[in-house]
Amino acid sequence: MIAPIDHIKENERLASLNSYSILDTLPEEDYDNLTAIAAEICGTPISLVSLLDDKRQWFKSHHGVDATETPKEYAFCAHAINEDDDIFVVQDSRKDERFYDNPLVTGDTNVVFYAGIPLNSDSGLPLGTLCVIDHKPKLLSQSQINSLKILAKQVINLLQLRKSNLQLEKKVEELEEKNIELDRFAYIAAHDLKSPLNNISSTAEIFSECYAANFDEDGKKMLGFIKSSTNQLKGLIDGLLEYSKSESILNEKGTPIKIEVLRDDIGGLFSFDNALNLKIDSSLQTININRTALNQILINLVSNAIKYNDKEEIEIQISIDKKENHYEFSVKDNGPGIAQEHQDKIFQIFKTLTPTDKFGERGNGIGLATVKKITEKMGGTIFLESTLGEGCKFNFTLLSADCETKELQMI
Repeated sequence: MIAPIDHIKENERLASLNSYSILDTLPEEDYDNLTAIAAEICGTPISLVSLLDDKRQWFKSHHGVDATETPKEYAFCAHAINEDDDIFVVQDSRKDERFYDNPLVTGDTNVVFYAGIPLNSDSGLPLGTLCVIDHKPKLLSQSQINSLKILAKQVINLLQLRKSNLQLEKKVEELEEKNIELDRFAYIAAHDLKSPLNNISSTAEIFSECYAANFDEDGKKMLGFIKSSTNQLKGLIDGLLEYSKSESILNEKGTPIKIEVLRDDIGGLFSFDNALNLKIDSSLQTININRTALNQILINLVSNAIKYNDKEEIEIQISIDKKENHYEFSVKDNGPGIAQEHQDKIFQIFKTLTPTDKFGERGNGIGLATVKKITEKMGGTIFLESTLGEGCKFNFTLLSADCETKELQMI
């Protein structure tokens, strides 16, 4: 027996093989189907997808034989990957000085005929072979050889797909980690900025109350700029904190909420505005949902409907309905509406359509981005219906807590 030598680029070859993370994985039907077809086409009892590491040949698929690996020094495939030809054939191993006393030939495996197609990586390095084996001498027709080559390409395609999926999963994990780090940074930065801003705001108020009489008009204007700028920045920081905290909100379990209580809670928050006519329309008595998340969504939508309304009397109608596994909500107002060309921008963070609201305050474009984030993270959707001059209607869905519990039980 002549033992195979290492590939001329053995280190690079092994690194390429390891990049697929395929060794010692469980059997897969896609590979088993290919070896079954290879054996059928070539008329052999055995077919293998064999991959070679530094000490063994390991079978990703083994049709017609129970073994899952053999020592590399016995492997026909270890010879095959060192050949320049695109197929390595041994018609009768008993008459070949390289194999006649090989334990795979003299033992129970009884490898007499062998034909292997190298499985080359995207960098051209051989990872192993797709091979067929018989217990008697054999010849393959050109048609059989061509079919075997096609099947070998399909094995490579499966390996490449696996590698691409692994790379994609890694990228997704990296992006998720970066998003978590970014949210954490935004929360910490916003939290740390809030204290000095409160000091600036309080100092400006004290100056205004105690020393306003000593300021000329320019001084009063500059003090006003300080107060308005700090208030604007505080609003931005509060928005960032809410956006960052929206992830933790999702971890809360659903609870039963009476529609009557929800109406009182939302209405009570905006009771200061006597020109507000807020209604909740629903045939339901109770809904089972993440209460904090729903409140966050409704407060943002109702608050926006008030701040950007151009009517003397503000009308807001909230509708709630139940479908099979989710709730359907809508928040409709009688405001100025949003033009079609701007409707795709309103859910983007930091995007605002007007310089100020009806109270002269500048928006930060975080509220609706937070609403969209919470809604989608809870398995729902949100979209806007609006015609300029006819108000806005925000429609969103949320998965019911009952459905979430059932899904968890099924898992």
